[in-house]
Amino acid sequence: MTILLYELVGADPSRPFSPHVWKIALALAHKGLAFETVPVPFTDVPKIEGGFSKTVPVIRDGGTLKKESFDIAVYLEETYPDRPSLFKGEGGKAAARFVERWSLAVVRPYLGGAALMDIYGRLAPADQAYFRPSREARFGGRSMEEVSGEREAGLHVWRAGLEPLRDMLSYQPFIGGDGPLYADYIVAGFLQWVRVVSPFRFLDPADPVAAWFERCLDLHGGLMRRVPAAA
Repeated sequence: MTILLYELVGADPSRPFSPHVWKIALALAHKGLAFETVPVPFTDVPKIEGGFSKTVPVIRDGGTLKKESFDIAVYLEETYPDRPSLFKGEGGKAAARFVERWSLAVVRPYLGGAALMDIYGRLAPADQAYFRPSREARFGGRSMEEVSGEREAGLHVWRAGLEPLRDMLSYQPFIGGDGPLYADYIVAGFLQWVRVVSPFRFLDPADPVAAWFERCLDLHGGLMRRVPAAA
């Protein structure tokens, strides 16, 4: 049975952008599992599956509903053990947990602020009316314009914060080693998020992290490349 994956979209339903949903799309492709996506705008997320979750991703696998990206990845690993592994053991799962927390602490905060106005510009009016007050509250009452206007000033510090990943990639092509694992999809999801919504160049093209992300874009038949980069 085909798995349903609920994904976040703006006014254009063909451009899903949630980093957490992209993690799961890549995980499903890694497992070789058939899935269909259900586009959902911000204001309809609380209606998914009768109010099952306030956030995406959500999957329906037959009679099973799962939410929260890491919990979904663990579910897929345990439910389909005969398919390629997302973690390659408990150690890999623990390492992926670390990568997730590192990404949430280091990768996401700058990107979330820097891309605010780009995201806003891609939303339908009803979602814009929700998005602005919710995000401005999240940033201490500062306007989205003010927060996004600081992205040039913060870019150098953010790029410097990627040094652990950059250094590791001098030893191996993926976070998972010779091939990708769920840890790769965690970080790639965040970079795909801004690739889809913003034309701003967050990565230096000469950065090894950019080369790694290009390899990720090629994975699973170019799954992420099916959504063109923002122009």
